[in-house]
Amino acid sequence: MSGVRSGHVSVEALERVVFGIAANTAVCDEAARYGAQRIFVLSTRSLAGQAAGPFERVVAALGARCVGSFSAISAHSRREDVIAAAAKVRATAADLLVAIGGGSVIDATKAIQLCLWLGLDTADAMDPYFGEGARVAVAPRDPIRMIAVPTTLSAAEFTSTAGINNSLTRTKEMVGHRLFVPRSVILDPAATLATPEGLFLSTGIRAVDHAAESYCSPLANPATEALSLQGLRLLGRSLPRIKAQPDDLEARLEAQFGAWQAVAAVSAGAGVGASHGIGYVLGGSYGVAHGHTSCVMLAAVLRWNAVVNAERQRALARALGSADRPAADLVAELVAALDLPGSLRAVNIAHGSFDDIAGRALGYEPVRMNPRPVRGPADVREILELAW
Repeated sequence: MSGVRSGHVSVEALERVVFGIAANTAVCDEAARYGAQRIFVLSTRSLAGQAAGPFERVVAALGARCVGSFSAISAHSRREDVIAAAAKVRATAADLLVAIGGGSVIDATKAIQLCLWLGLDTADAMDPYFGEGARVAVAPRDPIRMIAVPTTLSAAEFTSTAGINNSLTRTKEMVGHRLFVPRSVILDPAATLATPEGLFLSTGIRAVDHAAESYCSPLANPATEALSLQGLRLLGRSLPRIKAQPDDLEARLEAQFGAWQAVAAVSAGAGVGASHGIGYVLGGSYGVAHGHTSCVMLAAVLRWNAVVNAERQRALARALGSADRPAADLVAELVAALDLPGSLRAVNIAHGSFDDIAGRALGYEPVRMNPRPVRGPADVREILELAW
């Protein structure tokens, strides 16, 4: 219709979010609801090695229903880890997956589902489902699904896409299917106590990045805008509380809700921009921790974008509690207050790498969807200089 805004809002195939209940109890309850009898648990070595941690508590509570586990998923969800885990799951004839951990574990488990559905058993066999012109996976009639117990604020558990690292090309590749998203998500703030403080808080800034970039996105709409701003409000007030009092479970739960609301706007169709796109290069090609990429890039991208979306950014500043100050300054101050790295230098990115980063970044859709058009490598370099 002429003069009427148009677009779409996507709704994920997530069925339930259980919050404020111990993960070991909630996982057992949700597994019973789905009639699962053979449950396979996925996590990381660090979580699996913690006595009385969330991994150990869930496995113990499942008892004989736990038919196996895999805890060798590394940062950035490598294809090789996905294939190795899928082989282990396949051998157990599991009927439900439980992912316990942060974005790397949860994204890897999404791709593990793909491998199980389609019988993929090598890293190369995954090629057709990634990149330009990717083949759309067809799920079997009764596909194996997962439950997620997040221990960070990256909020991968609320999306149907996964970022998987290709070791050969040193790139992060995206793959998606509407049934990749967990059937149930368990928000247990006590489970997040197992996560090192710096990692947990840095993923909180990742969630702030979701909120800021989705609100400023050219694809934002009234349905997503409310989610973005509410997520940002919750995160802006809860993260400093967690820093001041790490065992404040109410603040941790509030941050979990904030991360959920922020990424819900992204999943609904608002998308993200150059902070995320450049971050994919920093993580996938240069090994920068997932949350740290947002710590060093978001403020710089907001500064670079301000010439085209100053009014939008004022709304972000209001959500962060200071309407009369630049949103970029507030984000940078929040990063500093949480004792997180705030520059490319702080995460060991050399100035001489800028040309390579700029060239790689242009291959990522979020960079092409940035509210201020990124027209070439020179524009990316300008942003990198602001982050230097």
